Amino acid sequence: MGAAVQQADGGARRRRRGRGRTRPMAEINVTPFVDVMLVLLIIFMVAAPLLTVGVPVELPKTAANALAADSEEPLTVTITATGEVQIQTTPTVRGELVGKLRAIAAERETDRVFLRADGSIPYEAVMQVMGALNAGGFSNVGLVTDVGGPTLDSDGQ
Repeated sequence: MGAAVQQADGGARRRRRGRGRTRPMAEINVTPFVDVMLVLLIIFMVAAPLLTVGVPVELPKTAANALAADSEEPLTVTITATGEVQIQTTPTVRGELVGKLRAIAAERETDRVFLRADGSIPYEAVMQVMGALNAGGFSNVGLVTDVGGPTLDSDGQ
């Protein structure tokens, strides 16, 4: 894959007797490796946003900006339209939520958690889960929404 034949004398002189000795080229052609790495980089850049938590919820829309990313995988708590609470993608009974959150908080470096709630859930249910998050050791709660909602500025949008 990239080996070539080169004359021993550098090709500067011609031999008088028959063919000259040849030796394999000692250089490696790295162009195919670079091509493969660039293709893999593009694939991972496209696929990375698709690896978010896959619990289907209808998030409310707001005009808020996105939060900065952490070094570790973000912890996500989701409240579905039926009122079920899930940590990442694992369904959790509300009575066991604080205990599980305390166990998770003991293993994590940061106290940041993202709360995703379906837009049809009552405000009281969201606040109860936020209270459980606080009691479980997570005081840095980010509310996840979709973009494109009303800006509530003077333009009347």
